[in-house]
Amino acid sequence: MNEPKSRLAIYPGTFDPITNGHFDIIQRAAPLFDRVIVALAVNSEKKPLFSSEERFAMLEECVRPIENVKVTFFTGLVVDYAEAVHADVIIRGLRAVSDFEYEFQMALTNRKLSHRVDTVFLMPDEKYTYLSSSTVKEIARHHGEIDCFVPLLVRDKLRAKFATKNL
Repeated sequence: MNEPKSRLAIYPGTFDPITNGHFDIIQRAAPLFDRVIVALAVNSEKKPLFSSEERFAMLEECVRPIENVKVTFFTGLVVDYAEAVHADVIIRGLRAVSDFEYEFQMALTNRKLSHRVDTVFLMPDEKYTYLSSSTVKEIARHHGEIDCFVPLLVRDKLRAKFATKNL
């Protein structure tokens, strides 16, 4: 008798930093797949607040309690990375209708590049639908309250980062 196929999903992003919305998507994905890789994009075009290593460490700490989730780095096209690790699915979060057009276009492009890899859209809890890493960084930059937007570890890292940076 054949062994059931293990379903692998990747959840790619820059996660600069990881928010409660991102974490909510990870928690939703974990029971749906045998394994989930949170794939940290390393993109030399972007100027992230946190280094790749800092973002990796925050992600790893946040997902540590979820047994079937691990964190890795990737460069290049998401669909190429998905093919390289034999992922079945690319997970994308949809916060609002405004996200859909871009994400739909990317999903169709990825399908054209690889017929084997599907895209699955997951929506975070409605309390996170307006949340973005950019918004969180802007609030933190001005020393606003961010406890309800990010894990406490991330809050502390943001406070430390903006305590030493010029506003």
